[in-house]
Amino acid sequence: QVQLVESGGGLVQPGGSLRLSCAASGSIFRINAMGWYRQAPGKQRELVAGMTGGGSTNYADSVKGRFTISRDNARNTVYLQMNSLKPEDTAVYYCKIDGRTTNWDTFASWGQGTQVTVSS
Repeated sequence: QVQLVESGGGLVQPGGSLRLSCAASGSIFRINAMGWYRQAPGKQRELVAGMTGGGSTNYADSVKGRFTISRDNARNTVYLQMNSLKPEDTAVYYCKIDGRTTNWDTFASWGQGTQVTVSS
């Protein structure tokens, strides 16, 4: 019922920046939480940045001061601004949004993933 479409990944040199976008569509009544996760080859998926419905944010220690999560409520879109990228940031990045539909059902939807490669 609720679909997420990610964009913005790509190849960037160390020290560069990228901005990821995740647009939600469907019968959304309320968004309770949103987050960005990443999964590198051979590693488990990890939370990179999260934001509650009230706007509180949390970040993995490895990205604090470099990544920023933000949202556009009118567009049901969440962003991840990534600065000072490092080779160890290379991974597939996924967004996740939790909330309620207009039918009052809860949902937890994942994006399709977007590859971020940091390399010279």
